[in-house]
Amino acid sequence: MSQTRIDRRFAACRSEGRAALVTFVMAGDPDPATSLAILKALPEAGADVIELGMPFTDPMADGAPIQAAGLRALAAGQDLAKTIDLVRAFRAGDPDTPVVLMGYYNPIYVHGVDRFLSEALAAGVDGLIVVDLPPEEDPELCLPALAAGLNFIRLATPTTDEARLPVVLRNTSGFVYYVSVTGITGGAAPDFNAVGRAVSRIKSHTDLPVAVGFGVKTAAHAEAVARNADGVVVGSALVDTVRTSLVDGRATEKTVSAVTDIVRSLSAGIRAARAAAAE
Repeated sequence: MSQTRIDRRFAACRSEGRAALVTFVMAGDPDPATSLAILKALPEAGADVIELGMPFTDPMADGAPIQAAGLRALAAGQDLAKTIDLVRAFRAGDPDTPVVLMGYYNPIYVHGVDRFLSEALAAGVDGLIVVDLPPEEDPELCLPALAAGLNFIRLATPTTDEARLPVVLRNTSGFVYYVSVTGITGGAAPDFNAVGRAVSRIKSHTDLPVAVGFGVKTAAHAEAVARNADGVVVGSALVDTVRTSLVDGRATEKTVSAVTDIVRSLSAGIRAARAAAAE
């Protein structure tokens, strides 16, 4: 593959001596217009890479906050076609920030793989994270995505052993997403010492950046993860911030700023890790 926006962004963050902040929000949550406003505001607040959730009725890897965000989006009429349109609208004003679609295979399968890849690429999508397609199913989506020029980002977990890790990494591109806890999104904070050891182990197998997510909620968490990882992924904290900003289930004038406030805090935490390392 030729170099992608994801490759360039991680390289730029590395040249600054810091980890990248990868932010997850759900497409269409709490409504299409507010969702687009949040997307547009994320880069200025400090997001380096945006993961955009594809709403799905049965998100088996996700905890309550992301499950609720997906249901809000679905209730507002969001579907995969509208999610691709959302990326297109974002990309019209931002040619540089990488966008990764994250979710489950069912909506893509129903949409049609070839159609999905063509439309996603044309809209400005840079990569995919599809959590329920293991490496054994790479011909289903991973290999066609790579051939189309999209990064396919794979998850490694605390239970991915030395025998399994090379299989997971085989067709991974863009970055490796390390799941820092055994469980679902939005769970307990990770053991940061264990995360550091895991990142080192993964890096012994690949030159790809390693981003760490699941359980990262605060600036202090972000700072701790950024001491060892190339990227810090935060999702549940952001979508739960959307939820708490709503009144009677609807967006308020505080919804977008509530999200950007926490993103600025997380970004400051990552930069604090860089400053500490320089001392």
